Amino acid sequence: MTESELIAQWNTARWHIIVSQLAPTFLLALTVWMLVDGLAETVLPVRLAAAGILLASGVLGAITQFAAASEGRAVIESLRSLPSSSTLSRRIVAMGRGVEIVRFVTPVIFVITFTALLWALFL
Repeated sequence: MTESELIAQWNTARWHIIVSQLAPTFLLALTVWMLVDGLAETVLPVRLAAAGILLASGVLGAITQFAAASEGRAVIESLRSLPSSSTLSRRIVAMGRGVEIVRFVTPVIFVITFTALLWALFL
């Protein structure tokens, strides 16, 4: 692939990372608001449904983030191997550690947040 094609692929992967965070973040915030509004005192099936929705959204979001970040990592490796590159390409390559954060740290944060919300819902 050419440098411009790789940069376009990077932009696509970056957009997928951003979009994949929107729904889980919204649902987590909404759940906190509903907990303040009394969700933890509702009947068990409602609380189980809320937990299931959060889990499904979080798992799908994490899978999407991991896949997009892995694609971004592949783009970075390809850009790194080009004989000459632009300033933009060098900046993208420098983002390599940020991609690893998306691949591994973001899912860990979700698990911690999900665990805290389960605690609030059921304990």
